[in-house]
Amino acid sequence: GDDTDDPAAIKDQIAAREELLKPVSLQAATEFADLHDKTGRMKAKGVIKDAVPWAESRTYFFYLAKRRIAQDNYVSQLRAADSSLDNNGALDILKGMCSADWEDNAAVLDYYTANDADITAKISEMKTAAIKAKIAELEKELAE
Repeated sequence: GDDTDDPAAIKDQIAAREELLKPVSLQAATEFADLHDKTGRMKAKGVIKDAVPWAESRTYFFYLAKRRIAQDNYVSQLRAADSSLDNNGALDILKGMCSADWEDNAAVLDYYTANDADITAKISEMKTAAIKAKIAELEKELAE
């Protein structure tokens, strides 16, 4: 008798092959699952800017939060001063004024703290310019 046609023998061969391939399959599945949410993959997809080492995470997020609070405050003041500005436009003004490395939260926060008077003056200038433009627009309407 030839084994190749015996259903029981075929089942045994399949089971043996599955057992042999189990570690490879497990490794492939684990690798695939890891790729999904690993920082390298997330960075490649543009979902995150960078991985923050655990030891530095508290400091990193402290400065990120402090910077964003200060920055969002300036952005809302800029937008109140000039209604034509959106968030990105207001951020571009701050970025243009900032001499610090824009990607370094602590450095930008230090810049904001040290240059608050200059930033506030810029906001006042913009408010004045916006009011003058509005007055000119109203005068033009009156003249018509």
